[in-house]
Amino acid sequence: MENLTGLLRIHVQRGVNLAVRDVVSSDPYVVIKMGKQKIETRVVKRNVNPEWNDDLTLSVVDPTLPVKLAVYDRDTFVDDKMGDAEFEIGPLLNAVKMRLQGLPDGTIITKVQPSRQNCLSQESCIIWSNGKAVQDMFLRLRNVETGEVELQLEWIDVPGSRGV
Repeated sequence: MENLTGLLRIHVQRGVNLAVRDVVSSDPYVVIKMGKQKIETRVVKRNVNPEWNDDLTLSVVDPTLPVKLAVYDRDTFVDDKMGDAEFEIGPLLNAVKMRLQGLPDGTIITKVQPSRQNCLSQESCIIWSNGKAVQDMFLRLRNVETGEVELQLEWIDVPGSRGV
């Protein structure tokens, strides 16, 4: 517990225009890794525009590590990769460190622009929502012909952890 910085809740909302890996569709799921941790969503059958709406949580020890995401197509023997992406949590943590309070819901704290150094497909806003900073992002998948994944990140401070 003494090495824990906090928790990162990742709401994996949906996939958009994912690649077809079976005959006419795919059975996609998302795997997220940070350091040695690995978490995954449920499989959505026969859908290249899946709605996962899964909440996954990572225990963050080193907030400088990238979070890696990969989409797979569930198959009987070997699952096919449907692209990957990665993102940094630094911008969200910088907003959390501001210790903001009392802002109206929907207030934009900061924005992260898409660039060659990240996998964002559009501007990512860190906003104030229900008394906390959250980050919405659309990630363009790499190493595949098409596809994006929509996420929302939320930082959770843990009593007794190092904190940010």
